[in-house]
Amino acid sequence: MNASWISVKNAKGEQFDAYLSLPPLGRGPGLVLIQEIFGVNEHIRAVADQYAADGYCVLAPDVFWRDAPRVELGYDPAGFERGMTLLGKLNIERAALDLKGAVTTLRGRAACTGTVGSLGFCMGGLLSYIAAAEAGVDTAVCYYGGGIHNQLDRTKKINCPVLFHFADQDAYIPGTAVDAIKAAMAGRSNARIIVHPGVDHGFNCWRRPAWHQVTAARARGQSLVHLSETLR
Repeated sequence: MNASWISVKNAKGEQFDAYLSLPPLGRGPGLVLIQEIFGVNEHIRAVADQYAADGYCVLAPDVFWRDAPRVELGYDPAGFERGMTLLGKLNIERAALDLKGAVTTLRGRAACTGTVGSLGFCMGGLLSYIAAAEAGVDTAVCYYGGGIHNQLDRTKKINCPVLFHFADQDAYIPGTAVDAIKAAMAGRSNARIIVHPGVDHGFNCWRRPAWHQVTAARARGQSLVHLSETLR
C-alpha cells in the first residue's frame, strides 16, 4: 500500500501524527479511521490499508498523542491495562478538535475527492459518534462504541447518516446502553443500529480472542454498503 505517517494540525494549531493510506488509483473519498485503546498499532494500520484497498483515502489519527505519542499496544493484559489508563486521561472535547483537524486535513489533500466519513472501533466507535456530532463528517460508522449512551445529548447535533454495530454478548457494553441509544435514535431515517448475535466486544479484530470471522465479514460488508451509499 501507499502509506505513510503525516502531521495533522487541529484548530488550536497543535500538531500530531496520523497514518495515511492511499487507494490504489491515488484518489477516493476520505475516511477517518479511529483506533481502539491500543493505539494506531499494526492491526489498525492493516485495517486502514484494507479500506484504502477498497478505494478510500484513509487517515488514522494518533488519539493518545498528548500522553503517549505513537503508542502501540498489544492485546495482552499489560496492553489492556496501559490502554485503559490512557483512555482514562482522554478529554472528549480535545479529541473532537483533533478529529475535526483530521477531517480538514483529509479534505485539503489532493488524494481526497471531497466527502469524508469516520469509522472507529471500541473507543474509536465512541469517537466516530463524536465525529458525527462535532467534526463535520458526512457519514459515520461506530463499532461497539463504549460510552455512547453517556453522550446522547450530542445526538441533536448529528445530521449525517450513522451506522452502529453492537455485539449482543458484549462484556463491556450492557444491553441497557444499547437500548438507550436505540431510543435516542428512534425515528431517525439516517441511523441504523445492528446488534450482532452470539458475539462479544471486539469481534472485528483478528488479533483478539473475540474475533468472529463470519460476523466480522458481515459487518464489514454492511459498513462498505453504508459508506458507498453515503460517501460520493
